Amino acid sequence: VAMAKSDSMKKEINKFLYFYRFLATVYGLTSRRIMYYLQAFKILALGYWRSEQKWKAYGILAVVLILNLASVFLTVLINDWYKEFWDVLQAYEFDSFWYLVGKFSLIAAIYIAIGVYSVYLQQLLQIKWREWLTDKYLVRWMENRAYYKLKLMGKDMDNPDQRISEDINQFVALTLSLTIGLVRQLITLVAFTVILWNLSGIMTVPIGSYEFTIYGYMVWLSLVYSIVGTYLTHKVGKALINLNYEQQKYEADFRFAMMRVRENTESIAFYRGEKPELENFLTRFKIVIGNFRDIMTRQKILNGFTAGYGQLAIIIPLLLAAPRWFAKEVQVGWIMQVSNAFGQVQGAMSYFVDAYTTIAQWCSVVRRLDGFNRHVGEALDLKSDLMIDNASNITVGIENVDVFLPNKNKDILIKDCTIDLMKYQSLLIMGASGVGKSTLLRTLAGLWPYAKGNVYLPKEEEFLFLPQRPYLPLGSLRQAISYPVVEEVISEKYSDEEIKEILIACKLENLADKLDIVDDWSRILSLGEQQRIAFVRILLYRPEFVFLDEATSALDEDLEGNLYDMLKIHLPNTKIISIAHRSSLIAKHQAILRLKEKGCWEIHE
Repeated sequence: VAMAKSDSMKKEINKFLYFYRFLATVYGLTSRRIMYYLQAFKILALGYWRSEQKWKAYGILAVVLILNLASVFLTVLINDWYKEFWDVLQAYEFDSFWYLVGKFSLIAAIYIAIGVYSVYLQQLLQIKWREWLTDKYLVRWMENRAYYKLKLMGKDMDNPDQRISEDINQFVALTLSLTIGLVRQLITLVAFTVILWNLSGIMTVPIGSYEFTIYGYMVWLSLVYSIVGTYLTHKVGKALINLNYEQQKYEADFRFAMMRVRENTESIAFYRGEKPELENFLTRFKIVIGNFRDIMTRQKILNGFTAGYGQLAIIIPLLLAAPRWFAKEVQVGWIMQVSNAFGQVQGAMSYFVDAYTTIAQWCSVVRRLDGFNRHVGEALDLKSDLMIDNASNITVGIENVDVFLPNKNKDILIKDCTIDLMKYQSLLIMGASGVGKSTLLRTLAGLWPYAKGNVYLPKEEEFLFLPQRPYLPLGSLRQAISYPVVEEVISEKYSDEEIKEILIACKLENLADKLDIVDDWSRILSLGEQQRIAFVRILLYRPEFVFLDEATSALDEDLEGNLYDMLKIHLPNTKIISIAHRSSLIAKHQAILRLKEKGCWEIHE
């Protein structure tokens, strides 16, 4: 019997321990999640509130909070007005009726004015905070070519453009809305708890032979009701956090797919790729719709619960006040005042119930911006053993450079390469596909961090790198030609006639009269025309060194040769380093650097 009791006790103890471990696990997960969001919020928010704009921001925020405090005070006055008004109606005091109507009109007018300016100043603070945060994120994204390194590292987060444009806006708007709303509800809670406590009076609850006296019983009931409602709301709606996070990602992916088609219309048209592109659109859109349906389902359950929760809160104070009313202890004005005060207290205590959907959106936005910060931070922390010396007075070239792939084995592409670029007027880099020709050029440009050795370059304004597909920014043709130099600089240095002459020299006479036309030139111009625009830039910048990565691949051999000859005529002192596959360019260069497999290389003069 003793052993049986002992075993039974052990089972009960084990059950308790399992339950305790379950609670501890839930608490641990919840606390870690809360700490994560608080830490991420601290990183995202504190920068602005410690910046050079902090005093103006604190000033606007203080005014908004004061206006909200005044709004709560007016709400208290309206609560008192309810009692007066309904008591007057019950007593049929016609003269007092019009006085109270006028009193309410004055309070309401002040309340509306305060509400209008509170929202206006909150939006003013929102736009200033967003402006500051967007500027910082853009600078961080572009700093030290982080946008480029993210792709090299294979950690490019989805749609960084959306995170900067939309997520920052949502983060600022939701943070201000939730914070100011929370402060307002805390002020409301304090003010109306005192009112409700005084109105509640005392309740005596008999339990057996004992009687328990509860002071301010409506306040305690409101507290219990709100705690239960908050807990159940979280259980019902917590899935919305991940669903909202995924929805933003899927929506951005869908938009990006359409943007890709817009940028590659001609290629898709040549391939007759409308069907696979349409299928891709529909597939991505089905994912958007599927996830949104999950949000709808979860939102339906949450809305049903919160609606029932809110409606029940209306009837509870009336049920509690009914005994005193039917006992003829109070007037109708007291009931209306109690009902309004209970609603204010219960609403303040149930803030997280009412704002749960907004909090879920805020959490998903914080996760996305925190992910952006972490990925950009990893890109900025990416260290390289490559030493780059700009503005070198000794030489221009590379010394003992090893270039390798960013894989686990760090496979060598180019080994122990030393080239003095000052020695050659023109150098052609050749080799089979995949041996590292373009990667060597990226290393020279300081773009490829997976290398070691020394790189010597002149000042930035003295060299120019041309990729195979030139980048043409949105804007006028003059801006496209001037990129990356500001067009005003080019306009000051060259007249329109001189720019037109250069366009004609590069066989772009059809563009000579379109300098100020604004359009998407990367879409209008063929790849061959875009490559000739790059040669226009060379003639405008007149660099000492120009690096061309298959920059004439879309041109015929005759035009390609003419452009190289033109560079030698107009820029006789400019040194040219080219990557190409065509043997026709061998005659246009003084020396050839041949890259081979396993990191081998050799120069033929």
